Amino acid sequence: MKKLNSLILFLLIPALSFAQKEGTIINLNGQWDFKQTTTAFPPQKFTRKCPVPGLIHLAEPKIEAYDKLFKRPDQVLADDAYDYRNLDYEPKYSWYKKVLTIPEELNGQEAMISILKSKYVTQVYINGKDVGQSVSCYTPIDLKVTQALDFGAENEILIRVGERIWLPPQAAGSTDKEKVHYIPGIWDDVFLSFSGKQKILKNLVLPSVKNKNVIVKLLIRNFYPQQVMYGDPMLDKVRAEVTIKERKSGIVVAKGFVEGETTRDNETQISLEIPLTDFEKWSPENPFLYQAEIKLFDGDEFSDVVTEQFGMRDFERKGKFFYLNNKKYYLRGSNITLHRFFEDPDCQALPWNREWVKKMLIDDPKSIDWNAMRICVGIVPDFWYDLADEYGMVFQNEWLYWQNHGWDEQIREEFTDWVWSDGNHPSIVIWDAINENTNSYIGNTLIPELQQLDPTRIWDAGYMQEGDLTGVDPMDEPHLYRAGWSLMSMKDPIAYLTKNPYRLGKMDDWDPGQLKYLEASATQLVNEYGWNWLWRNGQPAKLTKNVYDNLIGENATPGQRRELQAYWLACETEWIRGERTMAGVLAFCHLTNNYGYTGDWYINNIKDLEQGPALKWFKHAFAPANIFIDLADQRYFPNGNYQPGKQLVFNLVGINDLKRKVAGTSIVKLINADGKIISQQKREVELPAYRRINIPVFFTLPQNEGGYLVLSEFEKDGSSEVLKSRRYIKVGEGGRFKYWEVKP
Repeated sequence: MKKLNSLILFLLIPALSFAQKEGTIINLNGQWDFKQTTTAFPPQKFTRKCPVPGLIHLAEPKIEAYDKLFKRPDQVLADDAYDYRNLDYEPKYSWYKKVLTIPEELNGQEAMISILKSKYVTQVYINGKDVGQSVSCYTPIDLKVTQALDFGAENEILIRVGERIWLPPQAAGSTDKEKVHYIPGIWDDVFLSFSGKQKILKNLVLPSVKNKNVIVKLLIRNFYPQQVMYGDPMLDKVRAEVTIKERKSGIVVAKGFVEGETTRDNETQISLEIPLTDFEKWSPENPFLYQAEIKLFDGDEFSDVVTEQFGMRDFERKGKFFYLNNKKYYLRGSNITLHRFFEDPDCQALPWNREWVKKMLIDDPKSIDWNAMRICVGIVPDFWYDLADEYGMVFQNEWLYWQNHGWDEQIREEFTDWVWSDGNHPSIVIWDAINENTNSYIGNTLIPELQQLDPTRIWDAGYMQEGDLTGVDPMDEPHLYRAGWSLMSMKDPIAYLTKNPYRLGKMDDWDPGQLKYLEASATQLVNEYGWNWLWRNGQPAKLTKNVYDNLIGENATPGQRRELQAYWLACETEWIRGERTMAGVLAFCHLTNNYGYTGDWYINNIKDLEQGPALKWFKHAFAPANIFIDLADQRYFPNGNYQPGKQLVFNLVGINDLKRKVAGTSIVKLINADGKIISQQKREVELPAYRRINIPVFFTLPQNEGGYLVLSEFEKDGSSEVLKSRRYIKVGEGGRFKYWEVKP
């Protein structure tokens, strides 16, 4: 959103610094009076306080339904979905009230109230006047309020928010079968803004590294009254002046202007192109930012000004791969399901705590060499994208559209607002319209239209592929769950696995159902895998109780489950990354509801962001260049065993995501259950840029039966960091063996 550098009127100090409209604004973030009612009539008395931004669970004293919304389960019950219509509480209207004085000196300016994100069905009253309603839950609600304000006097703002159960069928999305409670509230910034008769309602600053320019698109709101009498004006002249500066230094690098006409009491789009010959490119490794100051003139009279932050970067697909600034760029990372996290009892106000969000979203991921996140089944508050812009993280930005929900024209309106509202963030490189579903209107009509509005990004249409799309299929999103619910809910899954083995860790083991991803012409982004979720206390999630019960027993300890999870995820990550036609690997899931159907990889209370074993082992599995072991696991999955004294022949697989070669020392060891090294081999290796190499290895297996660890260690030249890969194997016919555990 827009930055502030003009007259700013603060009624209170907000909990967050946030990007905002310029000109004169009044920031409405902070504590509001709050009350819930069973009818749509406003309350006579307000008895609670609730923060904005936030959700209604933050109200104090707590709302009546709080304990039902955040009940901590006593035990894990295997389940695969939930119908949101099965309410276990009484839905109510939530009312927010704020009283403020509007300075008299603002009289004569046009006023709008902006609510960046609010759910579900938002109605606004000012001084008893109805100023508008919206069913949009994820894009800004902008309402003209000039006639409702009393300048130089107190003003009462009332905002009513409904419940998910009342969201009309035309609204775009909002259904997630792995959510139970859809907690409403005003969950992003709120402010009043003032301008002249013409206002910059929305803007897009679209960079092109290849063309060395910036396209600036403006949506101008004209507040002059429409033509009423014959001969009344219909159009007005407008002029926009754009100055581009380096964000940190303030150095001006380019200027441009455009003149045009706008339609009265309507919205008009104008655009201009500004050449930019010398600039710094934005990337997660170098998140260099610019600002575009946009001044708007109504004829010759100044009317409005905004400042927009952006980065110079190109993101495109060429063949099977993504390219960032014309260089092949592999995506490595995870998913964030914020709207599931909202129903986590430990969520509280954490999503609006800038320090906590930065550590979870930026610092922790970067520490394990992640450069990308899929914002999954629902977008996030605006300042999250600002953090990614500033510190360097790229997003696949996904709308909350899983089940088919919405009418075409409303979807068009909300998706178009989405592009206008979030389209200036260089961190967003993929618009993700649908999760695990298809919709012909979205895929074949709306997306081509929105590509005209924003040609700088790739669109993902969920499970729509070449046969579903009338145009080119730019990318697919394989969800590689090979040992998932359908398998683990069988009567005897171990017998099935013995007959139809899942060779966990065998890097070229792709079953026939997945070959379509290897053979497809579209870019493949694996943005879900790893059906082995745990809650933060080490208990299985709803979707994985049967998984852990079958593989390691119902009485397994939290530590045993976490160890299996970390090993399984590392093996699967290596397997997918070893297939070099996959353009990105995003594990599922980095943040979600602790008591839900899936889980994340933090442990204990999420406020502390304490990393579990899986996140620590991801440091090795996601290293941009590393050497992995190409062997199937024999500890957890029934993949046979090796005979004592025989030769074990396998490959080490070296992979490199980087544009430069990486050299170093490789050591591979065979270790018994007591930690004794039985055999080891050492060699110097060189990993070519972007490629995979196979390094043959053989060991003579020991005569002693038992469980053994095959451990690979790779130390890059010039680094003391040791990167690891591991596989457990069985030697002999014995049953349950012990194994040597190595720390990440």
